[in-house]
Amino acid sequence: MRTGELRTQHDAYEKLGSCALRAAIEPRTGRRLAHVHHQRTKRACTTFCQLLAAAEPHARKIRVVLDHLNTHNASSFSEHLSAEEACAVTERFEFIDTPKGASWLTMIECEFSVIARQCLDRRIATLERLSSEVLALLEERNAKAIKIRWQFSIQTARSKLNSHYTRVNQANEKYKET
Repeated sequence: MRTGELRTQHDAYEKLGSCALRAAIEPRTGRRLAHVHHQRTKRACTTFCQLLAAAEPHARKIRVVLDHLNTHNASSFSEHLSAEEACAVTERFEFIDTPKGASWLTMIECEFSVIARQCLDRRIATLERLSSEVLALLEERNAKAIKIRWQFSIQTARSKLNSHYTRVNQANEKYKET
């Protein structure tokens, strides 16, 4: 170092891994289902949807609100299941996409916030430990039947998202906030 120069120091961040958490919540009962995967893949999406279908054996149609990830679609099923299985699973689901940048419209984002505050506030060394802790937290919340009190009404959505609605159809101009 020369006189007058600042000394710099570089702290190398060592990433020891990451994973993907998939979760669902049934709004009326507050029942949750979650699964931790090594990474976000279409196979993981397929596996989770199969778990969800098995958890709801009597449901004719399972509506799932999703954000815009490339693994969140029915093509995942046909890539990882036989044609008959893919068709059967696809018929059970109705995927509802949120507008881009509006993943906050999904109720599960509220649950992810709880998980982050109560469980992910520290480094967890292994996928198995992470899975165990997340699933234990969600099981506790299931046992308490904690529900999400969703307050985002259709009218509020029309007002807040009017620019998106108007872009699709000018007739939606009538919902513009005054």
